[in-house]
Amino acid sequence: MDNRAEVREFLMTRRAHLTTESAGLPAGTNRRVAGLRRSEVAMLAGVSVEYYSKLERGAIAGASASVLDAVSRALQLTDAEHSHLLDLARAADGIPSSGRNRRRAVKTSAPRPSLQWALDSITDAVAFVRDQRQNLIATNALGRAFYSPVIGDGGRVPNLARFQFLDPAAHDFYPDWDLFAEMCVAVIRAEAGRDPHDKGIQDLVGELSTRSDVFRTLWAAHNVRTHGSGTKRFQHPVVGELTLVYEELALTAEPGQIMLIYSAEPGSPSAERLGLLASWAAESSVRTTPPA
Repeated sequence: MDNRAEVREFLMTRRAHLTTESAGLPAGTNRRVAGLRRSEVAMLAGVSVEYYSKLERGAIAGASASVLDAVSRALQLTDAEHSHLLDLARAADGIPSSGRNRRRAVKTSAPRPSLQWALDSITDAVAFVRDQRQNLIATNALGRAFYSPVIGDGGRVPNLARFQFLDPAAHDFYPDWDLFAEMCVAVIRAEAGRDPHDKGIQDLVGELSTRSDVFRTLWAAHNVRTHGSGTKRFQHPVVGELTLVYEELALTAEPGQIMLIYSAEPGSPSAERLGLLASWAAESSVRTTPPA
């Protein structure tokens, strides 16, 4: 990915989202651009217009932390957006993001046995591991049942982004498909900023940009986010609607991989349906296990 272009588009889109009112500036007259002017952002950041214009052209290499912090405040960046800007600056300086060495593109391999054991020990919630390329690389038993529309009958490694944008079944599985699509792209954008040399991410973005108009439009928006925690709705083909909360955990032993755990509020209808799904998964496993 072209770092200068990434920086330019990111800063321009963030500036376009701001209004003079939200920035505490007088509206004035004869405004011909959406959002703030470069001169207004420069004033808020305490840098010269020439220097901010240089940054917005993509020449971010060598920018100090204090300048980047000031620009982030002027543009009212979220924590995720601020981290993304720092990642882009590190890439421009040739520094591996977050202290990580640049990873070579490798084929997805089976999870470590101890990681699979940890997943299998979680029985009342959906637990799975995905990598920075949105590959679903390990699940617990309930996770395999929950993500059966994504996993399908096997073959290529299940990929959450490909399912989201290329599989019509995603519109049924995700009642809030539009919201999920925005979140998916924003997470990939953040991952790409952290590791711009990851060929797997580049290939995924190229494929989805070619095959999905929605993905291409959302990618051009340059929105970034992290998952962290939250609530999502699903429509499972076996048990129906589920409202689940999720927690994201980084796997320090496997840089770039995260574990996500989806659980239901105790005593809720979703908890009951999740229990039914677990029973269905156990019965299916018994039916498909060959006799000894």
